[in-house]
Amino acid sequence: MLFRVFHRRLHRILRLLGTDAKVPPVSSGTEKVKELLENAATFEDIKSSDANDVNDWATLPYVAGTYITRDQSKKAARPKIDPRETNVILFPGQGAQYVGMGSKLLKFPGARDIFALANDVLGYDLLKICIEGPKSKLDQTKYCQPAVMVTSLAALEQLREERPNAIENCFATAGFSLGELTALVFAGAIPFDKGLRLVQIRAEAMQLASQQTKSGMATVLFGADGRIGDACKEAKNWCIEKGIENPDCRVANYLYPGCKVLAGNEEALKYLEANTKRFNIRRLKRLPVSGAFHTDLMQTAVEPFSTALRKIKVEDPIINVHSNVDGKYYKNAGHIVGQLPKQIVRPVKWEQLLHIMYERKQGEHFPRTFECGPGKGLKAILKQVNAKAWDSALNVEA
Repeated sequence: MLFRVFHRRLHRILRLLGTDAKVPPVSSGTEKVKELLENAATFEDIKSSDANDVNDWATLPYVAGTYITRDQSKKAARPKIDPRETNVILFPGQGAQYVGMGSKLLKFPGARDIFALANDVLGYDLLKICIEGPKSKLDQTKYCQPAVMVTSLAALEQLREERPNAIENCFATAGFSLGELTALVFAGAIPFDKGLRLVQIRAEAMQLASQQTKSGMATVLFGADGRIGDACKEAKNWCIEKGIENPDCRVANYLYPGCKVLAGNEEALKYLEANTKRFNIRRLKRLPVSGAFHTDLMQTAVEPFSTALRKIKVEDPIINVHSNVDGKYYKNAGHIVGQLPKQIVRPVKWEQLLHIMYERKQGEHFPRTFECGPGKGLKAILKQVNAKAWDSALNVEA
């Protein structure tokens, strides 16, 4: 049922657009976000609905060997059937892209339709950028985010062809950062064309926010003696002493025990690079991104995204979609509207999300997991968090 709903909506949009439908390209500079918001006026108005209050689950960066006393399974709705007959589908985020992605999917008619619709919605040839690059262009936030989303949804066509029951038996889905919007489209909460426009607005706004303050992200590996909290605090204070206004430095992505992504001002990252031994950081590696995503430095990107989201008629998800903000699944459409914009400036609690989705009592079986989209990063993280769940995980590469 799930995939049929997604497919039916997709082809209805294709018929309405027609083969010659085009969206005029947006202009440059700050006018881009303004024009994107004006274009979003075509979205249907959403009925007012109070978002459910969700308590934040604040966690410290913890390492291998830490015993978690919470029963995370209580935060996930699960069908009362043999888990081996159910599936979970995960979608990657920005950073998974590579030149050439999507080319293997073009043998599936449904995948070609998805790329054709994306080109019409965006007003440029997204498929060409995915396949031909250049890498410098594909890596730009404004192109990368739509590219990863569309390629991930196109990969569902391959999954449907090769494993027809995989989608029908899916009871839960999640996506890393940008991938959360992909998951919401897949779950029927947001129409494909509106979701892609949302991603376009999100990408443009985040890129503009990155241009306002020089910032970045870095992956850190550490052991039980790692002092990540102290490192972020002192790096932030270092920026303040240098006269930087409203600096930020924090854990932006919780990946797995002993591995986090830190993000903040450029000066803060340089301070961390110079003091790795002091904070018992075993390795620090910069990420090729344009800004400090999932920190307060992205605050200016929240309003454009929120404004556009409120204009969409968001539906209740057909299956459970877990939020990056706290790992719990969305209760309803109002919850999505209230919670999703927070994700831009809040840490991605992927490690916590995986505990909620996969934690089982001893002796219980795990669902099969499919990572749909470019790269194999989410499957690799799952192995570090829950090796038993990883045993039944597969990639549907794009």
